[in-house]
Amino acid sequence: MQKKHNFGAGPCILAASVMQQAANAVINWNDSGLSILEVSHRSADFENVLHKTQILVRELLNVPADYSVLFLQGGASTQFAMVPMNFLHKKMKAAYLDTGYFAQKAIKEARLFGEVEIIASSQDKNYSYIPDHIYNESGVAYLHCTSNNTIEGTEIFDFPTIGIPLVCDMSSDIFSRKINVRDFDLIYAGAQKNMGPAGMTLVIAKNKFLDSVKTEVPSMMDYRIFRDNDSMYNTPPVFSIYVAMLNLLWLKDQGGVEGIEKVNIKKANILYREIDRNPLFKGTANIAHRSRMNITFKATDAETEKAFLDFAESRGLVGIKGYRTVGGFRASLYNALPLSSVEVLVDAMKQFENSRKLEQSLQLA
Repeated sequence: MQKKHNFGAGPCILAASVMQQAANAVINWNDSGLSILEVSHRSADFENVLHKTQILVRELLNVPADYSVLFLQGGASTQFAMVPMNFLHKKMKAAYLDTGYFAQKAIKEARLFGEVEIIASSQDKNYSYIPDHIYNESGVAYLHCTSNNTIEGTEIFDFPTIGIPLVCDMSSDIFSRKINVRDFDLIYAGAQKNMGPAGMTLVIAKNKFLDSVKTEVPSMMDYRIFRDNDSMYNTPPVFSIYVAMLNLLWLKDQGGVEGIEKVNIKKANILYREIDRNPLFKGTANIAHRSRMNITFKATDAETEKAFLDFAESRGLVGIKGYRTVGGFRASLYNALPLSSVEVLVDAMKQFENSRKLEQSLQLA
């Protein structure tokens, strides 16, 4: 079977060793004679998994003791509603930074619960940059931002320093780079980019912020309920948490977040260098705001785009087609994607360029 190089935007590529351990656990977990899919979430063995995963999150991201680490369900899309349901109090408004498709989805949900102010937007240039965000903080419950925009290929590298709670959707770049958790009051992230399989959502929240909730919230939408029940108010996503634990152990072996960030920078630089050099391609994001996780670029025309997609697929390069609403290409360089796969993509871009030059020379002859 031809080796595949998975540049898909999510669910994420996982390290081969993680996949093998997960596969073994599906058949016989820890020589228990049971599958990880059928063990009780109330068993001591699984509670150890959950607590170990929490400890790994705290260790890898240096999470302060006064923050809770929660494992919820429903993906980041549920968090779009859960955040304002908990924190958008009456007579206040929420501030949102509009940087793309998923920020827009968060804004739409928040408007169901109260007033929303879009403090800055990059919609005027197809979300190709991160806008400056200067605003009046008076009467604002929180500021929401999206750290990495998977569709548009932009990333926030300098977060605002503000006097109000900062909430961040980090679904697509969590664990890919160093962050200061203290800068945020609540971070949420769907697991299926850098943490593990879909089905579990990570929430890191300052306890003081959680305790500020003043409204009545349904139990399944109340962060405090999950905090007080150690993420097990109902049956948690057992398998997703288990694979996340395996993946975070793998990340620790790579030198942790600091170690993987160096690799991620190298991978992104190699690909961006080729995009900027190759006359058949052009990057779509502002250079200063280019994402390291989701690299977006276009071909010179539609015919060239289709030809390169076919060319890439024949070489085992999968998942590079851009999001359906924007077209072009998107190469997602998540933590587990090896440098060698990026090199194969770059070589394919060079080979494609050479084949085009040869075709043109034959036509002229």
